[in-house]
Order: sequence, then C-alpha cells, then structure tokens
Amino acid sequence: MIFGNIQNLEEYPFLEEQIKECFAYANEHDLASYEKGSHEIDGDRLFVNVVEYTTTTASERFWEAHRQYLDLHLMLHGTEQIDLNFIENMDLKEFVEKDDFLPMDGEKNSSVTLRDGDFLICYPSDGHRTAVAVDEPETIKKAIFKIRMK
Repeated sequence: MIFGNIQNLEEYPFLEEQIKECFAYANEHDLASYEKGSHEIDGDRLFVNVVEYTTTTASERFWEAHRQYLDLHLMLHGTEQIDLNFIENMDLKEFVEKDDFLPMDGEKNSSVTLRDGDFLICYPSDGHRTAVAVDEPETIKKAIFKIRMK
C-alpha cells in the first residue's frame, strides 16, 4: 500500500506507469463533476469508479481485497478512514471471481485518513475496509481507479 497526496507526486517516481496514468487522468479531468458510477478509460484494463456515500462505524463495514485489480483511492471531497491489514493476517473467505472480490474477516493493523487530494494505493496483498467515519458520519465523494494487474 502507498499513501500520499496528489500534490506530492514527484516523491513517487517509482510508481508503475499504469498508476501514473491514473494521476494524469485525474489532473486532466474534473472528477468531482463526474456522476456516480463506473467510467471507462481503457476498457477493462483501466477504469474509474466514482462513489459517493456516507461514512459509518467500522462494525458496519466489511473487509476486502482484489486479485485482478489494484485500487487507487483518490479523495475528491470529504474525510474517510480506511482500515488496513495484509491478507495473510486475515481470515479469507471465498473469492468471487466475477467481481474480483475477496471478502475477509479480521482486525485492523493500521489505518489512514483520506482528505481532499489524498490517495491510497491498495495492492492485491492489502486488505482494506473503507467508509469508516473519522469523527462523525460524513458524505464523501471519491474516485477509485481500478488498474488491471493480470
């Protein structure tokens, strides 16, 4: 996992070209004006899901990871906690291939707080639990780039 802010991208020259492509797309498009839903960039190789939801308690949320895609969460507006742990520390459930969804149970090892312009890159080994409220529930808007790994 990699946590940072879009204003400091020069600190991440080692990022894969597909990840850099996402940041270039974000700089060239007003993602905050996008409607909720999935927006194709390059077929199933690269697309962005724009989501808007209200954060809640950790107990109301679920753990997930992905095998075919990595996630690049880019906060457009709001504040959200994302809990993290490596999948080898979790109780893995049955993988749902058609949704590239690996559900799991376990405890958080750490967490990050995303604010406007912050990003979190989650690789296939990174379990994550999104939409956790920081202080009070809040409606957020976020872009989640899906980058095909295989």
